[in-house]
Amino acid sequence: MNSVPDVRPTATILVVDDTPENLMLMTDLLKDRYRIKAANNGEKALRILQGDPLPDLVLLDIMMPGLSGYQVAEQLKLDPRTRDLPIIFLTAMTGVEDEIHGLELGAVDYITKPISPPLVLARVETQLKIKAAADFLRDQNDFLEQEVQRRTREVTAIQDVTILAMASLAETRDNETGNHIRRTQHYVRLLAELLREHPRFRHFLDEETIKLLFKSAPLHDIGKVGIPDRILLKPGRFTPEEFEIMKTHTTLGRDAIQHAEDELGIDVDFLRFAKEIAYSHQEKWDGSGYPEGLAADDIPISARLMALADVYDALISRRVYKPGMPHEQAVEIIRQGRSTHFDPDICDAFLANAEQFRDIAARFVDSDKDMTRQLAALERIAEEP
Repeated sequence: MNSVPDVRPTATILVVDDTPENLMLMTDLLKDRYRIKAANNGEKALRILQGDPLPDLVLLDIMMPGLSGYQVAEQLKLDPRTRDLPIIFLTAMTGVEDEIHGLELGAVDYITKPISPPLVLARVETQLKIKAAADFLRDQNDFLEQEVQRRTREVTAIQDVTILAMASLAETRDNETGNHIRRTQHYVRLLAELLREHPRFRHFLDEETIKLLFKSAPLHDIGKVGIPDRILLKPGRFTPEEFEIMKTHTTLGRDAIQHAEDELGIDVDFLRFAKEIAYSHQEKWDGSGYPEGLAADDIPISARLMALADVYDALISRRVYKPGMPHEQAVEIIRQGRSTHFDPDICDAFLANAEQFRDIAARFVDSDKDMTRQLAALERIAEEP
């Protein structure tokens, strides 16, 4: 177990006094126990204290020409670098009010002259031990804080890797692209930031929640892993029977994430939002969506944000079986879906900032390689019996 180190081998004391005899007296008294620095006025003391390393304690006379000991102490306490440096006033001023003033300035002790050498040694030793203990605790706290930050970074990295691994698994089976995942992730974050101060959403959209939504968004279609290729990769319209099977991807996604959470044995915030998004992002504001036909505010906010992000990206994205729709046309379709498909306030935030969504789409545009992969997937399913 760590313990507070002995102060004597390394402690440095700065003695400040304008009288040479007093400087010599204190140096002779302390030199066998500590390293000694000396200053014969307040200005020199401050210059010494501007350098590194700082002493561990200052023995400070009060009555000096130029800066008084009180003034030196005031300047030390104003500087964050020297604020915690212990000061012991060593002075011929014996009045109670003088001592009170010195302690009010932040001194840890007040010794009057003529000194008692054993008393000075004892008080210096006590204050150095207190400082050593405080430094030790501060170092331990700094270490613990750094360790907490390191562990937090590890947990965050594990979350990110888990989400990306699961999303990538879905991507290998879907005819959409990894850039669809990235685009919708950024759309959701942008919508959340635009609505952060909105009266209907400010209770929900704090900074941490927006971060978690950004993390969770890539899992919106994770349930498509459970949809047969003949349906998932079909380029044309679904039959009614096929569509009913396709609709189960929302439940499959939620249940897969719930299973992962159950295996962990604890509730995880970012997985809670991922479940909401996976299960409810196909719901519509007017209640005509699936899987439950939820309407209006019964639909989780996370899913409402993803609903608009997902539809916008589906409209503008090219696929091997369709060209991408022009941005302006997609915006008009979103406008028409206000209060039917989409939460009207979320829709308004999109419409007022549509160019920012166009910019995101341009930043993560699909490549010809993505199209080749989609075509290969469709050819594979076409060859199946």
